[in-house]
Amino acid sequence: MGSVGPKTVQLDEHAWMTEVDGGPVVLSERISTVRSVATGIWVRWGASHDTEEQMGASHLLEHLIFKGTERRTAREIALGIEAIGGSLDAYTSREHTACHARVLDEDLPVALDVLTDLVFRPTLRESDLEVERRVILEEIAGVEDTPDDLIFDLHSKALWGDHPYGYPVLGTADAVKAITRDDLGDLWSRAYRPNVSVVCAAGHLEHDELLELVAREYPRNGTAGVAPNLHRPSAEQPREIRISRDSAQVHICVGTSTFPRSDPRRYASILISTALGGGMSSRLFQRVREELGLAYTVYTFQSFYAEGGLAGIYMATRPDTADQAVGEVVQELERMSHSGLSGYELAHVKNQTKGQVLLSLESTSARLHRLAGVAVYGEPYMTLDEICARIDAVTEEEVAELCREYYAPGLQTIVRLGPNGE
Repeated sequence: MGSVGPKTVQLDEHAWMTEVDGGPVVLSERISTVRSVATGIWVRWGASHDTEEQMGASHLLEHLIFKGTERRTAREIALGIEAIGGSLDAYTSREHTACHARVLDEDLPVALDVLTDLVFRPTLRESDLEVERRVILEEIAGVEDTPDDLIFDLHSKALWGDHPYGYPVLGTADAVKAITRDDLGDLWSRAYRPNVSVVCAAGHLEHDELLELVAREYPRNGTAGVAPNLHRPSAEQPREIRISRDSAQVHICVGTSTFPRSDPRRYASILISTALGGGMSSRLFQRVREELGLAYTVYTFQSFYAEGGLAGIYMATRPDTADQAVGEVVQELERMSHSGLSGYELAHVKNQTKGQVLLSLESTSARLHRLAGVAVYGEPYMTLDEICARIDAVTEEEVAELCREYYAPGLQTIVRLGPNGE
């Protein structure tokens, strides 16, 4: 490892972070046993930063930057990565937007060249906007036709109300139709700025090499951006909503608001979710599916944002068994809110969770997204041993307290989508 500058911090034996003056935060993790590199650029603007009138603008802009840059056509963007055997993708989340690629180690310069071109030199042509607008409207229509996707948007809206966490990431059809090229140009000029971006890479590389590529490829002397802030949401009162839909099953979400990503109780919450519905051995899978045969699919889910979070349960069942299935979920939540997890069950889910973490991080792409979380959310970097130690440190008392605070049936918002709705 050579000289990396005064603002570089060594995170562990293989990971580094540098704050570039007027530019991005740059993070890397060297994995010497692979021949690939996963790399990406994150901007600190996502769907929850859109206004209600321009709901879906961030996602539409993410699509539009792939339609062409000052140096490349849409086909040349795709060919630039695929011609060397790599993959290129992007996504918009509630709080950030990312463009990322995975290539052979020797092709890292190509990947950074394409990514910076996409993010900082898009043409944003009016003609391309109309094409991509139609694509997004088809995507929204696809969600409307897919109840096991739509139910999550409906539940978020019921849980968060008018807070931006309740907005669908794709936006609504009416809002997307109204977004203009000038709207997206203005959004790009505020959100896609070097000083509020993050560059990450994980794989067979050196941190010095990544810094040199960023210095070469990043634009200079651009206007500065300001990362937007969100206010802490106030969840709606718990309630049950039934939405009529002609389908073979009733799709159901049960959940409540919890706490932000930075809360140290996150680890205990993950263990509770795993015990409740995180696999074939979980309580709900065993009871609802294996013992009673009420559902083919039943699982828990969690989301942690900068200013809030949620914990939920999803399942799909036939209309004539929906009441029974919901009743079984409510009974399990009642038991958990009163008794928490036994020492044996807690030990089991700790081992399960640690194994899942360790197995997932054998992927360079997973390592890449873990690095991004350090900068995007201001999280402390932790080694795998430190993550496992955090999981092991969760106590039965901590779990019991969280179960009482968040898992009681009376705290849950329930949304049903399917036949016999009202």
